[in-house]
Amino acid sequence: MRILRLDQVPRRRIEANHSTGFTVGALGLTADAHLVVVQLAPGGVIGRHPALGRQLLVVMEGNATVSGYDGVVQHLGPGQAAVWEAGEQHETRTTAGLLGFVVEGDVDLDNHVGAVDAP
Repeated sequence: MRILRLDQVPRRRIEANHSTGFTVGALGLTADAHLVVVQLAPGGVIGRHPALGRQLLVVMEGNATVSGYDGVVQHLGPGQAAVWEAGEQHETRTTAGLLGFVVEGDVDLDNHVGAVDAP
């Protein structure tokens, strides 16, 4: 067994799409999906951009304010997640900071328990 410290995964700064305070580090890659650790500094932004594939953002610590194609804002806390479909324009912001996972690619998320539709 190995124990991984998510806050110590090597990350690189991303400034594309007017992003600020945003770092990302690869945790796992397959032919079908990427699993990355994302961190946003307090007040950070992952600027609006299209999802390359189905994308799942899981909030582990902190908070996130997310929006999708329609621009409707949703607030997430630890243990909550957002899903965007391939090509969907989306944005993520935080006030307190954010540590989370992003899984992007060919991942079946349609039949899971706990789904909440956005209003």
